[in-house]
Amino acid sequence: MGKMNHVGTLQLETDRLILRRYTKDDASAMYKNWASDDEVTKFLTWPTHESPEVTRQIIDEWVKSYSNENYYHWAIVLKENGDEPVGDIAVVHIKEKAAVAHIGYCTGRKWWNQGITSEALAAVIDFLFDVVDVNRIEARHDAKNPNSGKVMKKCGMKYEGTLRSSDWNNEGICDACYYALLKAER
Repeated sequence: MGKMNHVGTLQLETDRLILRRYTKDDASAMYKNWASDDEVTKFLTWPTHESPEVTRQIIDEWVKSYSNENYYHWAIVLKENGDEPVGDIAVVHIKEKAAVAHIGYCTGRKWWNQGITSEALAAVIDFLFDVVDVNRIEARHDAKNPNSGKVMKKCGMKYEGTLRSSDWNNEGICDACYYALLKAER
C-alpha cells in the first residue's frame, strides 16, 4: 500500500459545479441556503445554526484548517447561481494506514433532487482516487434518510450493511447504512 498523497483542498470543476475552498464571505449564503434549515440538518450531526454569527465562526475554523494538507472541505457552488455556495462536501474522517476517506455532504433544500450532490460526490471520488491515492471511499446515512443513499448508489458506491443503533444525529440514536467504493472497482 502506497502512502496517501495529501495535497489539501484543491478546486474541482464539473459541468454545473465548482467545488472550492470556503472564504469568510460565504457565511451569509451558507446560513441562508442550508445551515439555518431544520429540514437539511435533520439527519446531520451538527445542530441547526442559531444565527449567521455561528456560521461565521465555523467557517473561520474551516478556513484555518486549509493549512493542513490532509484537510478536504469544499463549498458546492452552482455555476448558474453565481459564486454562492448551495451545499457542502468534505472528508470527515481519514484512516491513514488503510488509505480510507469517509465523506459527508449536505445541500440546501432548494437544490434537492437535481443531481447536484451526486455530481459533487462523483468529482470528490475522482479526486480522492486519482490525486490523493485513497484506496477506499466510504459514506454513511441514517436509515430514515434513503435519499442520501441514492446519491451514494448513483456514484457507484456499494451498500455494505446497516449498523444498528451505531450512530447519532439531530434525530437521536440511529441505524447507519454504510456504502463504499474501492479504487480497484472504479
